[in-house]
Amino acid sequence: MNTKVFHQISYGLYVITTLDKNRPTGCVANSSMQITSSPATLALSMNHDNYTNQCIKESGYFAINILGENTDNTLIGTFGFKSGKDIDKFAGIDYDTKEGLPILKNTCGYIICKVIDKMETSTHTVFLGEVLDGDVLSEDNPMTYSYYHKVIKGRAPKNAPTYIPKEEPQTKETWVCSVCGYVYDQPEPFESLPDTWTCPVCGVPKSKFEKK
Repeated sequence: MNTKVFHQISYGLYVITTLDKNRPTGCVANSSMQITSSPATLALSMNHDNYTNQCIKESGYFAINILGENTDNTLIGTFGFKSGKDIDKFAGIDYDTKEGLPILKNTCGYIICKVIDKMETSTHTVFLGEVLDGDVLSEDNPMTYSYYHKVIKGRAPKNAPTYIPKEEPQTKETWVCSVCGYVYDQPEPFESLPDTWTCPVCGVPKSKFEKK
């Protein structure tokens, strides 16, 4: 099978937020879709290995925060490549609380759902959510998964439904972030970057980059 066919399916990029008991947590996801308009219901696919999966099951609620093209890349790094089990992802993050759930302020909008059903697959849980609330927060263009890969040059975490290992031939020396997969391809040589430089996607230091 040619797995590249999956790249032809349109995906968005979202931060899924929920509660870890009374503590806000969440992670990045790209597989969510509207199922019905009346009553409004959405489906969300979440890897079993994501701590957010467990928290959604326990709380029974989740919010979809729709990221825009002008989203701060470090937001993707924090929610996409770190675990809420180990850190407070909301430390220093600007957010509100709606229907008891954390809602990120600097996004295109949000949709809050109550879990009404779920389906288990071998690797993911598909949550069916009844929409409780939602609003548009900015006129920024929603970020697509294609935009994330082609413009921001980020890669999917291994827990993502769309993760496909890449084995591309290298035509020139490149430097790749060992945490999020960001490929540095700017005109300035990587070696000449100051030691204080950090990955624009996940924020790790220059020392976390590997030569390919």
